Amino acid sequence: MSEFDVDDPGQDGDWDGEPTGVLASPVDLRLLPALDALLQEGSVTGAAQRLALSPPAMSRALSKIRRVLGDPVLVRAGRGLVPTPRALELQPRVRALMREAEALLAPSRQQELTLVSRTLTIVADEAYAAVLAPALLNRASSEVPLARFAFTAENSHGSAPLREGAVDIEVGVIDECTPELRIEPLFEDRFVGVARSGHPLLAEAPSAAAFAAGRHVSVSRKGRMTGPIDGALQARGLRREVIASVPNYGEALLMTASSDLVTAMPLSLAASARECVGVELFDLPVETEPIHICQAWHPRHETEPVHVWLRQAVRSALTGSAPPARPAGHDVRGGR
Repeated sequence: MSEFDVDDPGQDGDWDGEPTGVLASPVDLRLLPALDALLQEGSVTGAAQRLALSPPAMSRALSKIRRVLGDPVLVRAGRGLVPTPRALELQPRVRALMREAEALLAPSRQQELTLVSRTLTIVADEAYAAVLAPALLNRASSEVPLARFAFTAENSHGSAPLREGAVDIEVGVIDECTPELRIEPLFEDRFVGVARSGHPLLAEAPSAAAFAAGRHVSVSRKGRMTGPIDGALQARGLRREVIASVPNYGEALLMTASSDLVTAMPLSLAASARECVGVELFDLPVETEPIHICQAWHPRHETEPVHVWLRQAVRSALTGSAPPARPAGHDVRGGR
């Protein structure tokens, strides 16, 4: 049986001549496509073919439309049907409603990214924001020129800003695994040693003892002087001298570039800063855990065109220069 379960008015839309007025029951929105097809085709048979219904089903739909509108809609003229004045009045409005409904229910078309004007908020560890920001902004200048980017530091609220929509994406070590978030692994980073060009330590590959004998600066937002590197040295009976702690890698880079201090930082950051700051990199003489870098977002943004662009741009910026997966560094959060 058809979805239109009403009385059959007769072959090809005969009208009994007695309008009954608007029904008191709720409007059946399924009648709109039927009315649109009837007005376009001017035929019950043609409208039925357009909507893939049987002629009797379309005839029942016409009967219900007539009862709702209190108008015959289509009447016989010779061997065909012609619209009534009321039907001609309704036709452009019905067509407009159908176009709107078709657009509403169709898959979203690709948004014109060059016209997108909004701020994209990215939570990122300072080490990865420093690598990500230049590449992201360079790409955005031609692909999403009206977008703006707000880089914010990690906070103590976990994934709440992502869930609440205050943040678009988080990049770094994602500790909180929850079904409320989409998490995509990007690459595996590792820690390397950093010292100024010409530092005596770099005359040859430094041993654990030579490394421990240097004067070190640690990077810790909490002011910690020790971390996993110290644990690995202690396992060998060694202890390094950490004479300073700074809250971010930028300060550590400037300090090492102009002194004999030694530090450790993610390879992805150190490699990008090597040419600008005038430092050299070396493999740490102790092994610590690798750093697994991911990006996370809330499912509400899964198909949003500008957010799809953002995720692709982050992926390209970070994996294009991703360091090799070698277990020679320590967990970025463990040492901070």
